[in-house]
Amino acid sequence: MAEKPKAVVLLSGGMDSCVTAAIANQTHRLALLHASYGQRTERRERRSFEAVADFYGVRERLVVRFDAFAQIGGSALTDRTIAVPESGEALQPSAGIPVTYVPFRNAHFLSAAVSWAEVIGATAIFIGAVAEDSSGYPDCRPEYYHAFAELIRQGTRPETRIEIRTPVIAMRKSEIVRRGAELGAPLDRTWSCYQSEEEACGACDSCRLRLRAFAEAGLRDPIAYRAEVAR
Repeated sequence: MAEKPKAVVLLSGGMDSCVTAAIANQTHRLALLHASYGQRTERRERRSFEAVADFYGVRERLVVRFDAFAQIGGSALTDRTIAVPESGEALQPSAGIPVTYVPFRNAHFLSAAVSWAEVIGATAIFIGAVAEDSSGYPDCRPEYYHAFAELIRQGTRPETRIEIRTPVIAMRKSEIVRRGAELGAPLDRTWSCYQSEEEACGACDSCRLRLRAFAEAGLRDPIAYRAEVAR
């Protein structure tokens, strides 16, 4: 039997990237990349990354740091003078881009993934971007990844063939939960909270999205919450 091709999977430690890794694992050998960028829950996300990587028995792991994001600021995730929203208003379709958006973050992550993929011979990069039923980040749109795919073609060796896979981009969060459950993804090892590293706060936008997704999927969220507010 031919060996499966290798893929770099961007794994934040969150639910979407975990399910993306589970999907990639069906067809590819995994190399997992984690980015730390001065986010509030940096240490907790790293723990989740390692736990998910352990679950899949992945030996090829790369952790990269993007310290400039904390210096640049402009996001509630990296600037502690900007409050993390808890009202739920940012989840409304007309709310615009929320303050938790980290400007152009995914381009930096993808660039690191492309560099590593070219070195280790990976033929695909998987990223758990979600366009619908998410927080409205502009770097989670399909158009963004179509454009980046062209950038890869133009900016790598002529013989390099690396495609970008976004398997959950058109799914609702509840569909991602169901798909993860079907694949046996270790959702109990993931972390979604924007502001707490012990128990998930249950109030920030990311916790609200996650709790709503599990409720709509008819499943119990396996992680602990300090409080569960109305979603």
